[in-house]
Amino acid sequence: MNQLSNQYEIAKQNANNFMKDGQISAYLNALLEMNKYKRLMTAVISN
Repeated sequence: MNQLSNQYEIAKQNANNFMKDGQISAYLNALLEMNKYKRLMTAVISN
């Protein structure tokens, strides 16, 4: 669970950096990655 949380935070930081740099495609990919880790954390918590 802790590893998923760390990966989520890294994806969040990447998304912020991409948004600041104007890299829209990379920003959207980082948001998808954040969503993936969020769903995985929810699945781990519910089980």
